[in-house]
Amino acid sequence: MRQLLDRRRPGAEILREERSRSRPVLLGTLSVRVEPTAERMAIDTALEVGSRLILANMVALPPYPLTVMVAPDHVTLAHEEDLDAVRGTAARAAALGIATELLRVRSPRPVTALIELAHDRGVGLLVFGPDRSRISGRRFRAAAKVVRRDAPCLVWVAPTG
Repeated sequence: MRQLLDRRRPGAEILREERSRSRPVLLGTLSVRVEPTAERMAIDTALEVGSRLILANMVALPPYPLTVMVAPDHVTLAHEEDLDAVRGTAARAAALGIATELLRVRSPRPVTALIELAHDRGVGLLVFGPDRSRISGRRFRAAAKVVRRDAPCLVWVAPTG
């Protein structure tokens, strides 16, 4: 025998509730600016599903124990990351009305930290998009391989070219 589910709520309320349950989109980069196609993919997806956007700038933590203890804010020098460009990406997303969170994560293993962040935040889509002109091809390929293999969610990697 069939059962009939009668929802006594207006359609807009159902849609709003479904959107609030959507999982966030994570846009990850490796201390360089975000590839424009990756930025577009992450922002468009977050807009379409009504989820929030987490922009994670993963910075490699150099093995300088004394610097970490004495001056942790100065471990990464200004020329070692493109923080202003990453902040610009977050500002563009926020200007479109997307709830945006900008994270700057320093770790000796930035790709592993990105995967852990995706696990911890319950991400629905991980967009991996460091600017290919500012990162070596070998480093990008190795990182993309790990992201594809270990991510707990759907993965979109910025295309070549």
